[in-house]
Amino acid sequence: MTGLLLAKSWTQIADGFTAFFTDFQAIYALEIVCLFALIYYVSKVLRDNDATKLMCLYWTIIIALGVLHIFAEEIINKTFFLLFLLIISTFMLTLFHMEIKKSLWESNASITLRTDKNAGNNTDTRSQADTERCITDIIKALQNMSKNNVGALVVLSKGVLPKQVLQSGVEIDAEISTQLIEGVFFPKAPLHDGALIIQGHKIQAAGCFLPLTQKTSYPKEYGTRHRAAIGITEVANVTSLVVSEETGIISIVKQGSVTRYADYDMLEDALKDYYWQEMPLTDRRTRR
Repeated sequence: MTGLLLAKSWTQIADGFTAFFTDFQAIYALEIVCLFALIYYVSKVLRDNDATKLMCLYWTIIIALGVLHIFAEEIINKTFFLLFLLIISTFMLTLFHMEIKKSLWESNASITLRTDKNAGNNTDTRSQADTERCITDIIKALQNMSKNNVGALVVLSKGVLPKQVLQSGVEIDAEISTQLIEGVFFPKAPLHDGALIIQGHKIQAAGCFLPLTQKTSYPKEYGTRHRAAIGITEVANVTSLVVSEETGIISIVKQGSVTRYADYDMLEDALKDYYWQEMPLTDRRTRR
């Protein structure tokens, strides 16, 4: 009896393959390509975000539905299979929509950086002494503002910020200095409410508006400045340095994680980690 059922199943599969290739149309090829592209992209997103268990669950569901569709087409027909696959794929992508947005922004920024390099616009190589001066000036400015309870938000960019963020502020393109940073965040200055963007050894822009985090798990005392600092690290590979206007507490934000009560050593470590990727290769070797 079991042998007859297996034989019947294999006969149905063979008939299905025969009918498929006999009645093959271009639309079938398009469906197959789109199906595999969707599965590949969802799997890539899950793998890049270390969601191995979810990826295994995703593939298990697909394989199980595929087997049921082949052996029990009356239960799982083609329409139901494709619809369920679209629903579960959309659900997986929705879980990581912030990470997807971040990767898209970084891809666009990488293309822009390569274009600038090819055009010869990336010639701002500095010595280790210049880097150490920038680090000292940034820390001094942050600590001075902390003592006076002056609110500030500094973003350390690697060129991965979207254009709309930079265009929301005022382009400065000036050398980093303690006086300039403090001047931007002076309470009556027109740009003090926005973020100051540092790229490499220069202040790129000021008064920029950043996306706010949508998470509600953070403490209530985090105001708009802190939520903006967190939000930009969730969608771009940057580091935010925040000075609280109410308490003067300095915080370091990386990938949505906030480290409060940052002292000189903690700020120095964060800035060295940032400038490590900005230094020429010869200067990196001298640091070791």
